[in-house]
Amino acid sequence: MTAYPSSSTPFQTLIPARLDRLPWSGFHWLVVTALGITWTLDGLEVTLSGAVSGVLQDPNVMNFSPAQIGSIASAYLLGAVLGSLLFGYLTDRWGRKKLFFLTLGVYLLGTLLTAFSWNLLSFAFFRFLTGSGIGGEYAAISSAIDELIPAPFRGRVNLLVNGSYWLGAGLGSLSTLLILDPQFLPAKIGWRVGFGTGAVVGLFILLLRRHIPESPRWLMTHGDPSDAEAVMHEIESRVEATSDKKLSEPANRPLTIHPRKSFGFGVVAKTMMQKYRGRSVLSLTLITSQAFLYNAVFFTYALILTRFYNVPGGRTGIYLLPFAVGNFLGPLLLGRFFDTIGRREMISATYAISAVLLTGTGWAFARGYLSANTQTLLWTIIFFFASAAASAAYLTVSEIFPLEIRALAIAFFFSLGTALGGIVAPWLFGALIGSGSREKVFYGYLFAAILMLVAAVIEAAIGVKAERASLEDLAIPISSEA
Repeated sequence: MTAYPSSSTPFQTLIPARLDRLPWSGFHWLVVTALGITWTLDGLEVTLSGAVSGVLQDPNVMNFSPAQIGSIASAYLLGAVLGSLLFGYLTDRWGRKKLFFLTLGVYLLGTLLTAFSWNLLSFAFFRFLTGSGIGGEYAAISSAIDELIPAPFRGRVNLLVNGSYWLGAGLGSLSTLLILDPQFLPAKIGWRVGFGTGAVVGLFILLLRRHIPESPRWLMTHGDPSDAEAVMHEIESRVEATSDKKLSEPANRPLTIHPRKSFGFGVVAKTMMQKYRGRSVLSLTLITSQAFLYNAVFFTYALILTRFYNVPGGRTGIYLLPFAVGNFLGPLLLGRFFDTIGRREMISATYAISAVLLTGTGWAFARGYLSANTQTLLWTIIFFFASAAASAAYLTVSEIFPLEIRALAIAFFFSLGTALGGIVAPWLFGALIGSGSREKVFYGYLFAAILMLVAAVIEAAIGVKAERASLEDLAIPISSEA
């Protein structure tokens, strides 16, 4: 193993090229499972939160109004915004591995405490805490996955991991048949059991993550080249052992690294707002538009069903099952095309298709042409495409900025996009639904469709062709600049 006399001494490394030339192996499945399973758990828990909104309006349970339900969703999203900024900064400073343990711990604590909520304020605060943990997870997990998965598979893997959220959503939908059925559990107890069970199951994820190494890419740029080499050798040994093949030598030229322990906000701001200004505009547009669409529909779908289709509160969860299936199948079936046809073509197409379908569905809803079943069917079709589009938005942000600020870039655009498009959406649509006017709700859907269409145009114009490209080719590390 090469000796490095000083953590501040410039050195050359082939670590990025060595990671990208690895064949798919059991190690990569472990990374996807241990890190991506959080989205499955989050999907289960957030789906439960949406499904119980009808029950929580019962005067004998929590007696929340539709507007209060919307404010609780907004509290969750506010926590996600602030948590992603704090934990995103710490992820770049302290490392990927430390933070994906810490953020999961915060998330599980918030979920468990939600089960013991006693009024609106406590419920909203515990959802805020849960959101802060999941916001941090976005930054820590997305950074780790991008830096450990080989370039030829990065697009489809990211979409699959994000899409796994909807496996949890489907499970959450099925679970409501039990926990929200008064024949099995009283209405006052069932929703609490659901949140508590999710928190306990999440503890097993912590055990899986013990086997995921720190990103050698992060280590090499933060003054730990010896540790980076050690981790890289370990990964290569694990891949050779599971694939039973001798690894080829990397073909790329080595990078010269000038390691630093930390990078100040001045460096971050200059890189994002000057050198990569166009990419920043692109990232903000993609994240904001999909955040508004998703949070507008997903956090209030139970209210639509109960208010306009007279679906009993305890039965709204079952309508989410086909919706969740469509959301999962989109990234699963379309994901590989983001690596083959290309990012720009697929992202702009999925955004545009989602916008057109949403407009048509909103019009049919306003005219009273839909039933609970046909409304759900159309939502399922829309989000087959919208789910792939939303996952690709997070993929875009995570791969087009330099390694040293990757987590903070993810956090920044997730937070700003969610603040602009996500936090206001549940509150706004809660108010629109509360008015009882189908036409007003349609105008909300139309606004969401316009945002998605604008994002499609911007992606087509300035999107980055990142398919099958090394992260370091897309954005040279700050540490490699003289």
